[in-house]
Amino acid sequence: MWVIILTITFLCFVSTVTWLSHYLGKTKTENPITSAIIGFLLSFFPLFGLIYLVVLSLKEEVTTV
Repeated sequence: MWVIILTITFLCFVSTVTWLSHYLGKTKTENPITSAIIGFLLSFFPLFGLIYLVVLSLKEEVTTV
């Protein structure tokens, strides 16, 4: 029973970090797909995934001319 709960929680965390990385990457970087891939890989280590989201959210927005 606990294995199922932990697996669902982990999958929700991975998908949330990946989605937030892509969402923030659209305005904060020039390559949202790359930021989503990095967020996906770092989400397997929860502390690094959260640190990545904080760094990405504090980054200034990219202006397009």
